[in-house]
Amino acid sequence: MITFIAHTQVRPEEEEDVAVLTDTDAPWSLIVWNDEVNTFDWVIETLVDICGHSEEQAEQCALMIHFKGKYAVKNGDYDTLKPMCDAITDRGIGATIETVAHR
Repeated sequence: MITFIAHTQVRPEEEEDVAVLTDTDAPWSLIVWNDEVNTFDWVIETLVDICGHSEEQAEQCALMIHFKGKYAVKNGDYDTLKPMCDAITDRGIGATIETVAHR
Protein backbone atom coordinates (compact mmCIF):
# COMPACT_ATOMS: atom_id res chain seq x y z
CA MET A 1 0.00 0.00 0.00
CA ILE A 2 1.28 3.46 -0.87
CA THR A 3 0.19 6.29 1.35
CA PHE A 4 1.45 9.85 1.18
CA ILE A 5 0.24 12.48 3.56
CA ALA A 6 1.25 16.07 3.04
CA HIS A 7 1.72 17.88 6.33
CA THR A 8 2.17 21.56 6.88
CA GLN A 9 2.32 23.41 10.13
CA VAL A 10 -0.15 26.25 10.34
CA ARG A 11 -1.60 28.34 13.06
CA PRO A 12 -5.23 27.46 13.90
CA GLU A 13 -6.46 30.66 12.27
CA GLU A 14 -4.71 29.61 9.03
CA GLU A 15 -6.05 26.06 8.78
CA GLU A 16 -6.00 24.58 5.31
CA ASP A 17 -6.84 21.28 3.69
CA VAL A 18 -4.23 18.54 3.74
CA ALA A 19 -3.67 16.57 0.54
CA VAL A 20 -3.80 12.79 0.92
CA LEU A 21 -2.79 10.34 -1.80
CA THR A 22 -3.68 6.69 -1.32
CA ASP A 23 -3.04 3.62 -3.43
CA THR A 24 -5.93 3.05 -5.87
CA ASP A 25 -5.30 -0.72 -5.87
CA ALA A 26 -6.61 -1.00 -2.31
CA PRO A 27 -7.62 -4.50 -1.28
CA TRP A 28 -11.24 -5.53 -1.60
CA SER A 29 -13.43 -7.97 0.34
CA LEU A 30 -16.06 -10.32 -1.03
CA ILE A 31 -18.92 -10.08 1.46
CA VAL A 32 -21.61 -12.77 1.69
CA TRP A 33 -24.85 -11.78 3.41
CA ASN A 34 -27.12 -13.84 5.63
CA ASP A 35 -30.70 -14.50 4.57
CA GLU A 36 -33.60 -16.68 5.60
CA VAL A 37 -33.73 -18.56 2.27
CA ASN A 38 -30.43 -20.35 1.61
CA THR A 39 -29.36 -23.38 3.62
CA PHE A 40 -25.99 -23.81 5.32
CA ASP A 41 -25.25 -26.68 2.93
CA TRP A 42 -25.94 -24.51 -0.14
CA VAL A 43 -23.74 -21.68 1.15
CA ILE A 44 -20.95 -24.12 2.05
CA GLU A 45 -21.14 -25.81 -1.37
CA THR A 46 -21.06 -22.41 -3.06
CA LEU A 47 -17.99 -21.24 -1.13
CA VAL A 48 -16.16 -24.48 -1.93
CA ASP A 49 -17.08 -24.35 -5.65
CA ILE A 50 -16.60 -20.64 -6.28
CA CYS A 51 -14.06 -19.40 -3.73
CA GLY A 52 -11.97 -22.55 -3.52
CA HIS A 53 -12.50 -22.93 0.23
CA SER A 54 -12.02 -26.24 2.01
CA GLU A 55 -15.16 -27.77 3.52
CA GLU A 56 -14.04 -26.72 7.00
CA GLN A 57 -13.22 -23.15 5.92
CA ALA A 58 -16.56 -22.83 4.11
CA GLU A 59 -18.42 -24.15 7.16
CA GLN A 60 -16.70 -21.60 9.41
CA CYS A 61 -17.57 -18.81 6.97
CA ALA A 62 -21.21 -19.96 6.87
CA LEU A 63 -21.39 -19.82 10.66
CA MET A 64 -19.91 -16.32 10.70
CA ILE A 65 -22.37 -15.20 8.01
CA HIS A 66 -25.26 -16.64 10.02
CA PHE A 67 -24.30 -15.12 13.38
CA LYS A 68 -22.88 -11.77 12.20
CA GLY A 69 -25.27 -11.13 9.31
CA LYS A 70 -22.43 -10.85 6.79
CA TYR A 71 -18.84 -11.98 6.46
CA ALA A 72 -15.83 -11.29 4.25
CA VAL A 73 -15.25 -14.72 2.73
CA LYS A 74 -12.37 -13.66 0.48
CA ASN A 75 -10.00 -10.70 0.09
CA GLY A 76 -8.16 -9.65 -3.04
CA ASP A 77 -8.21 -7.34 -6.01
CA TYR A 78 -11.50 -6.26 -7.55
CA ASP A 79 -10.94 -8.01 -10.89
CA THR A 80 -10.47 -11.37 -9.13
CA LEU A 81 -13.42 -10.98 -6.75
CA LYS A 82 -15.98 -9.60 -9.23
CA PRO A 83 -16.57 -12.88 -11.13
CA MET A 84 -16.82 -14.74 -7.81
CA CYS A 85 -19.39 -12.23 -6.54
CA ASP A 86 -21.41 -12.60 -9.74
CA ALA A 87 -21.29 -16.41 -9.52
CA ILE A 88 -22.45 -16.34 -5.89
CA THR A 89 -25.35 -14.01 -6.64
CA ASP A 90 -26.26 -16.17 -9.65
CA ARG A 91 -26.84 -18.95 -7.11
CA GLY A 92 -29.31 -16.77 -5.22
CA ILE A 93 -26.99 -15.81 -2.37
CA GLY A 94 -26.48 -12.14 -1.50
CA ALA A 95 -22.92 -10.95 -2.06
CA THR A 96 -21.15 -7.62 -2.51
CA ILE A 97 -17.63 -6.34 -2.95
CA GLU A 98 -16.41 -3.67 -0.54
CA THR A 99 -13.11 -1.93 0.02
CA VAL A 100 -11.12 -2.97 3.04
CA ALA A 101 -11.03 -0.16 5.58
CA HIS A 102 -7.52 1.06 6.42
CA ARG A 103 -6.62 2.22 9.90
